[in-house]
Amino acid sequence: MPVEKYDVAVIGAGSGGLSVAFSAAAAGFKTALIEKANPGGTCVNAGCVPSKSLLVAASRISMIRDSEKLGIKAGVITADFQFIMGRMRGAINKARQNIENFITSEKNIRLYQGEAHFSGPYQLEVSGQRITGEKIFIASGARPMLPPIKGLEGSGYLTNETVLNLNTLPKSIIMIGGGYISMEYAHFFSAMGADVTIIEAGPRLLANEDKDISAAIEAAFKKRMQIYTGAKVTEVAGGNGMKTVQVEGPGWQIKLKAEEIMLAVGRVSNADLLKPELAGIETDKRGYIKTDDYLRTSAERVWALGDAAGRQMFTHAADKGAEVAWHNASNPQAPTKMDWGAVPHAVFTEPEIAGVGLTGEQARSQAEVLVGRAEYSDITMGQLSRAEGFAKAVIEKGSGKILGFHMIGPEASVLIQEAANALAEGLGAASIAEKMHIFPSLSELIPEAIARAK
Repeated sequence: MPVEKYDVAVIGAGSGGLSVAFSAAAAGFKTALIEKANPGGTCVNAGCVPSKSLLVAASRISMIRDSEKLGIKAGVITADFQFIMGRMRGAINKARQNIENFITSEKNIRLYQGEAHFSGPYQLEVSGQRITGEKIFIASGARPMLPPIKGLEGSGYLTNETVLNLNTLPKSIIMIGGGYISMEYAHFFSAMGADVTIIEAGPRLLANEDKDISAAIEAAFKKRMQIYTGAKVTEVAGGNGMKTVQVEGPGWQIKLKAEEIMLAVGRVSNADLLKPELAGIETDKRGYIKTDDYLRTSAERVWALGDAAGRQMFTHAADKGAEVAWHNASNPQAPTKMDWGAVPHAVFTEPEIAGVGLTGEQARSQAEVLVGRAEYSDITMGQLSRAEGFAKAVIEKGSGKILGFHMIGPEASVLIQEAANALAEGLGAASIAEKMHIFPSLSELIPEAIARAK
């Protein structure tokens, strides 16, 4: 088998992998970019782009329905499901085409389309070809986890990938899992008019969020759908256009029926497809590539980033990881660390959720803290807009350093950025509280929460 030699080999053409490949090419390095599916990775093809396209429509419907509290009575709301799904697919195709154009226009990048695996140190096989890379970057991503539920395979189910193929709105849908993917799609289907049920094995929804946030979103969702926590799905059966799901909890058992089932119980690493052990690359107990804070793997001159590393699996984290990994590959004498504690996130439900840093529970286990909570109704714009929700500041006692910030309510994904920037810079809460904020605006909620810390 002939061998093609490259300065840089990148596995995965998702957000992080593309960033590394373009950086390498811009620096004049001969670069191999390997992608087993469509360029753009999860974000473009099955994650951020399609889901947020759908959620924009869902949130607009929620806004219209909620406008009555301001004296605005809207008529009957009908959603053109086929149009909304078609618009989403158009967004995917446009983003994918832009990426493909960028790749083909870069003379230093060669795209290999196929599933790659290591055949030895710094050596890969893909589509019957063998390539080597002096430096290798793994951005191989993750895929939906499929739990071993009796009858599931035969009954059929949706994932965050296959749900995008729907052309008809199901009248009812059961979401198995209570993480952010499940919650966002539950919001979407509910807004479209479907009867939605969420089943979560753990004691609360969005288990990684601050407990107060989890409680608030559960209360909000219970107004629109059925929710079962501490519940395990033991069996699924299909027939006559319906699916029956058997659910058990402590001392109880129930059978639920719906037209569709969607699985969203977590993600599993794609690293197993790479045969990393043949290259001396270690994986953790979950199957993700092991990295240090410099994104180095156990093999010299091999880095891993994005979902492949299994930490903070968000597009913006992958982009930052690409920046860190490329810097460290290019400047081994002056490496920089990936700051995992400063990665903000959002859940685009209704109400919206956002957070950064430690939750209140996490912070209390590590330090003496002050916690401040302000309701949207505590500020003028919140009162005027009848906004519901709150912000929660977690501050280290003594130093005044921001350890975490969490929000639920309108524009949470935008408002959180001020706190995220301060946390990333290691600044104290005073750096926000002392600055002028526009009156009246929702931005006043951030210093208000800080001012209430005790």
